[in-house]
Amino acid sequence: MARSEAARTALLDTAERLFAQHGVASVSDRRVADEAGNTNHSAVRYYFGDRDGLLRALLERHTNAVEAIRIQSPAEEDTILGDIRTLVMPSISMLATLPRPSWRARFTAQSMHEPGLRELKRELLTSSTVFGQRVRSLTERLSHLDRSVVQGRAILISRLVLSTTAEYEAKTEREGIEPCWPEVGSFLADAIAGMLSAPVTNPVGSAPLGADEL
Repeated sequence: MARSEAARTALLDTAERLFAQHGVASVSDRRVADEAGNTNHSAVRYYFGDRDGLLRALLERHTNAVEAIRIQSPAEEDTILGDIRTLVMPSISMLATLPRPSWRARFTAQSMHEPGLRELKRELLTSSTVFGQRVRSLTERLSHLDRSVVQGRAILISRLVLSTTAEYEAKTEREGIEPCWPEVGSFLADAIAGMLSAPVTNPVGSAPLGADEL
């Protein structure tokens, strides 16, 4: 790896860890550079342009890694659960490839507290052809449900996946245990399938959560 690429990777790894530990807003660019071992306190600006550029690079690294796995993943059985697994398992498989301790799940969960990052993540996901195809397949299976109900449940699902993976990542580090990500993925996929297939008590009116909260 070239020296400049190694320095850039060190900044990304350090920023991911610090943001996961302390939140995005609480960590300065200078601290990222210092803890990455870079004597240039303007290293973040040099390599990424600004803080937004650093955050974009972190999210792009994450989504590109997941997308590479998603493209290679075979289609699951032709069911709601199968569609959910094709959406969830690539992210879980990517987490399983990371060296320990990993911070990716916790950083991703933290990033959802930042409105700009939520929008950026949505942008990156919608640019994925494979992801879009699988979302459309699942949406067609749920066409009997009111759109607002599906949107509201999608928000709950997003929060469930982010919080569960972040908490599990922290637990494995805290307790010094070997993570078993495939089991986590199967647990989440089963739970999500149950949530999406659940009956609707009040079929009239909109769900309490809107698509803008995703």
